[in-house]
Amino acid sequence: MAQRLLIMGPQGVGKGTQAALLAEHYGIPAISTGDIFRYNLKNGTPLGKEAQGYIDKGELVPDELTNKIVEDRLGMDDAKQGWILDGYPRSASQVEALDAMLQNLDTPLSAVVALDADRTVLMERMEKRAKIEGRTDDTPEVIAKRLDVYAHETKPLLDVYGERGVLIRVDGVGEIASISKTIIDQLDALHA
Repeated sequence: MAQRLLIMGPQGVGKGTQAALLAEHYGIPAISTGDIFRYNLKNGTPLGKEAQGYIDKGELVPDELTNKIVEDRLGMDDAKQGWILDGYPRSASQVEALDAMLQNLDTPLSAVVALDADRTVLMERMEKRAKIEGRTDDTPEVIAKRLDVYAHETKPLLDVYGERGVLIRVDGVGEIASISKTIIDQLDALHA
């Protein structure tokens, strides 16, 4: 069965790591919105040029354009047998847009994997990552603000997916392989 998954959770919880492992396990692409934007910008696609206009002005790319970029990516050949989407949707309007996209593509969502961890653990992880990767913009204040934005804007979306019966909640603290196995076991149980 084709897996079409969303992976959600606060920054620093390990979404990228788990998305890569799930992508390998299921033989489908892990797609992060950041990667999609970089691809379109680097290749000067029409959507990339439109996004660049906002970025050059220091503005956020509006939802409407983000939605078009995501829909374009989900329609590519390598995503026909499934995908894992990381970093989208982040708002209620993006959930509606994703629902419409999936209906247009005739590709229902399989599940939403929600990783979670205690805020102090996330702060420690992100501060450590900032030091390792030399991210000077990842100050404790910036990290705290990002976690607050997630808690207020994105976390409530989990309730929507919970009501639909497609939400899997997994503790993002522990051994990476163990977390991955838990996710796969829960996905298998959901579709059994």
